[in-house]
Amino acid sequence: MANFVKILLFGATGPTGNHVLEQALAKGHDVTVFVRDPSRLPNRDEHTRVVVGDATRDGSAIADALIGQDVVVSALGRRATLRSDHLIERSMRMIVPAMERAGVRRLMLLSAFGVGESRYDAPWLPRIMYRVLLSDIFSDKLAGERRVRQSSLDWTIIYPTLLTNGPLTLRYRAGERLDLRGLPKISRADVARFILIEAQNGGFVKKVVALSY
Repeated sequence: MANFVKILLFGATGPTGNHVLEQALAKGHDVTVFVRDPSRLPNRDEHTRVVVGDATRDGSAIADALIGQDVVVSALGRRATLRSDHLIERSMRMIVPAMERAGVRRLMLLSAFGVGESRYDAPWLPRIMYRVLLSDIFSDKLAGERRVRQSSLDWTIIYPTLLTNGPLTLRYRAGERLDLRGLPKISRADVARFILIEAQNGGFVKKVVALSY
C-alpha cells in the first residue's frame, strides 16, 4: 500500500480515535471522519473531511463516506459507561456490508484484550475485572467481531490491554498471543501508532493482535 492512505475513521471524537486522527494527519494521510457531532472534533485540517451521521443507522451517509477510501478504522466505544447499548454490534451491522458493497476491503477494528478467547491469556486481576465490570461491554464487542470475522473483508481486530493516556513510546509488543503479568497497560498513543502502521503494512490481516507493554 502507498505511503499515504485514505482513511475513514469512526470514533474520532473518542480518546483513542482522537490519537488516530492526530497522528494520521501528522503523517500526511487523508482522513474522513464519521461523527455525530463535528463540534467535538479537536483536531482537523485541510486533509480532514467530515461526514455527519450515526454509525448504527445512517447507511446512506456511511456509503457516501466510503467512496475512494483505502482503509476503515473503527475506534468506536462507550467511553466511561459500563453499558454497551450494543454499539459495536449495531455499527458493524451497518459498516461491514457497506464496505463489501463499496469494495473497500481493509478494516481495522479496535476491540479490547479480554474479549473472547483472549480472556484466558489475561492475568488473574484483570480477568476478574473483565467478568465483574465489563461483561456487557465485552459481549457487545464479541458480537461485533463475529460480524467482521464472517465477512469477506481483510480485517484486523486489535486487542489493547488497559488503555492509558501516557505518551507515545514505540516500545509496545504486538502479537497474536502475549505473555502478560500483573495489570498490563498500553497508551492510547501507542495503539494509534500501531493502527496506522498496520493500515499500511497489513501484517495481521484476518488476525487478532494483542497490544501491550
